[in-house]
Amino acid sequence: MEPFVQDPKLTDSALPAPLFRRLARRVGALGTERLRTTYQTTFWYDFSEPTNVVEEAILVLQPHVVKHLRIAGVEWWLSRMYATDVRVDFHQDRDEKLALRTGKLVHPRLSSVLFLNRVRGGALAITRHLPDPSNPSLAPSQLDDLTLVAPRPNRFVVFDGKFTHGVLDANNQIPDGKLPGRARQRRTIALNWWTKRPTDTPAWAETKLYRALGG
Repeated sequence: MEPFVQDPKLTDSALPAPLFRRLARRVGALGTERLRTTYQTTFWYDFSEPTNVVEEAILVLQPHVVKHLRIAGVEWWLSRMYATDVRVDFHQDRDEKLALRTGKLVHPRLSSVLFLNRVRGGALAITRHLPDPSNPSLAPSQLDDLTLVAPRPNRFVVFDGKFTHGVLDANNQIPDGKLPGRARQRRTIALNWWTKRPTDTPAWAETKLYRALGG
């Protein structure tokens, strides 16, 4: 099957302004909750009645993303980091628990990122080439097709779920260690669109995490 998104698709002002402001405010209210495990704290949403502001946002984004695809739901998590200390390598999204248990590699149909704020550097870098363990941050050795997406409030980018992606540092270079100085926290919401629920991913309402997102 050909990928739905041949190239990353970018949309600015993706959410209505009142909803976006509420979303950004609620994420900010979380402070440092689970900051060290932000990438391991994922949730499943099946497009039912929303129970938090992220799920409200997903319902608004859904018609612009799935179109003719059969998408069962969205796996989402908060990506919070400092571009002076990037702690995520270049990677392909996958059913993480399935891969760790069995070695089987299953990708989401689509990957996407909703940016919540503007920071210096910190661009999202997307490529078709595979990560290379011999390079800093596992960056692919070939970067000829690299697409960069700068963090901007309410900017939304969608790309094929098999594409490799990573975050550049505060100078928009491949991360290779911590940079000096202070930086504003880079905040995004990562959303993977799946045809089948990834292994052992709970719904947000089934947990007691990130309570500030609800209500």
